[in-house]
Amino acid sequence: MSRVKRGITKHQRHLKVLSMTKGHIGVRHRLYRRAKESLIHGLAYAYAHRRERKGDFRRLWILRVGSAARQHGLNYNSLIHGLKLANVEIDRKILADLAVRDSDTFAQLVAKAKEHLAT
Repeated sequence: MSRVKRGITKHQRHLKVLSMTKGHIGVRHRLYRRAKESLIHGLAYAYAHRRERKGDFRRLWILRVGSAARQHGLNYNSLIHGLKLANVEIDRKILADLAVRDSDTFAQLVAKAKEHLAT
């Protein structure tokens, strides 16, 4: 069996890892072994935080909708319940966007929720 030298393959693999860890501090982007550890952790954090970001945005939308609803005399819970009773199927992302950008439409939705809460 012939001998296989790994020089080019190994060098390419090392360059790939080192280029992916650009921006990491200290030896975490200079030395291959430390860079590889840093890369593994960084990719794991990126994977987890992509999922965490969805909850972060949902919390932000709920905060914005709740704040806008209080300006119209309702709390967040009552607004969502009233919209469900009124069969208004609008998600929190769109509600938050309406609260920030189009307050007239949001006021109409709040009025509809109040109307269905009273009955």
